[in-house]
Amino acid sequence: MSAVTTVVPDTTATGPRFGWLRDRGMGASILVAVLSSAFGVVLVEATAYIGRMLQSDPYIGDSETLAVVVAILSVLLIGVALYVAAIVTANTFATIVAGRTRRIALMRLIGATARSQRSEVAGHGFVVGAIGAVIGLVGGLLVSAAGIAVAERLIGVVPDVTLVQPGILAPVVGVALTTWAAAWSGSRRVLTVTPLQAIGGSVERSHEDAAARPARHVGALLLIILGTALLGFGVLVGLVTPLGVIIAFVGGLLSFTGISLAAVRVMPPLLRLVGSLFGRSATARLAAENALRYPERSSRMAIGVVMGVTLVTMFAVALESVKVLLTKAAGGEVDQDFALVMDSFAAVMMVLVGISAVIAAVGLVNLLTIGVVQRRRELGLLRAVGLSNRQVRRMILLEALHITVTATATGLVLGILYGWIAAQSLLGSVRMPPYFEETAGLVAPAVPLVPIIVIVAATAVLTVVAAAAPTRLATRVAPVEALAVD
Repeated sequence: MSAVTTVVPDTTATGPRFGWLRDRGMGASILVAVLSSAFGVVLVEATAYIGRMLQSDPYIGDSETLAVVVAILSVLLIGVALYVAAIVTANTFATIVAGRTRRIALMRLIGATARSQRSEVAGHGFVVGAIGAVIGLVGGLLVSAAGIAVAERLIGVVPDVTLVQPGILAPVVGVALTTWAAAWSGSRRVLTVTPLQAIGGSVERSHEDAAARPARHVGALLLIILGTALLGFGVLVGLVTPLGVIIAFVGGLLSFTGISLAAVRVMPPLLRLVGSLFGRSATARLAAENALRYPERSSRMAIGVVMGVTLVTMFAVALESVKVLLTKAAGGEVDQDFALVMDSFAAVMMVLVGISAVIAAVGLVNLLTIGVVQRRRELGLLRAVGLSNRQVRRMILLEALHITVTATATGLVLGILYGWIAAQSLLGSVRMPPYFEETAGLVAPAVPLVPIIVIVAATAVLTVVAAAAPTRLATRVAPVEALAVD
């Protein structure tokens, strides 16, 4: 009797136990977790330091309201970091799963269940999150120590400052759990992969398939409506108590989550409009069609940039609106010492929020790179039919440009709206010296010009950086090799 040999495909399940960490996209996912964890640790330390600094100030040290405001900001900003990391990680794992369609189908073909495959992907997410969280904890403590040393040289020693804060474990645990949950959410498509798909390559849903998902679109619409209602209610409550910002914060999360879910319907028309502005050359038309053909992939890339731009714009507008609110509550003039403290606080907050934007930027670079790798055969075919390396590079750059221009415009609008709501709901009820009698009430949004220009310039640089690695990958492989069957 002849022996029967079963050939098992070389997958993450049969290779080295942690060999999957070398897969494309995993390194960037660990980096996202590191940045998120470090962000949270630095944020806890920074808000504790700012709280001590405010308490030691003779002008505002006795203000219980400001102490509450600082505590609320600390919690909310950690929530923002975890939220950004969750969306970036979920999008990354969703793209990775699309690229593993054939591999997953092969495992299904030899007996693996969809749920076991999904559990494996989620387990990878937890390991990625745990590694990143621990590295981020160490890095965050080192950055905090250096920051406190610099601050003491610039503004003097603040009493009772220590790095040992019980709150630093919250972002570390939160990042590990959030990354696991995001990987589980991003891998939900594993459940739809069938053994028959073993004959194909990476598969993204087409525009028609993505549009034919009414349950998701209805859910997104409900989240947007509910979030918008809570944002408005938060502003009204903010006229009575600073706790209105918590209601507005929940409303912001719900509404932006709804926008993220609806991006697959909202972004394609906007991308088509932006694409029409770049001419009718062959590469320009190809770039525009690529962005529209697979809206889920384009939307995942765009929503990360939207999130980063929204965050930075939101805090720039919020901080500028805070100055207007406090000046109005103080009767038209604020003490110079207090204004200096506010400017220092604004600078620290903008740096911290900038880290969230960096996390979103890492997501864009990662997704664009993975997307190019998964489109090797498509790009090889284009080069085989006559497109030059220069035209392929230009096409990928234009794809990135379409996405970043669309996302920047969307993020600026959302950021201005969210920023004004944040400031209004947080400080609409604050009473300022010297009389402590009148509140600021409602004020118009204050839009700072310089930060907006910086945001637009930074996004332009991000476009070039994000497209650099993918363009090299796209032209490195010979057309014949790229067209070969995987």
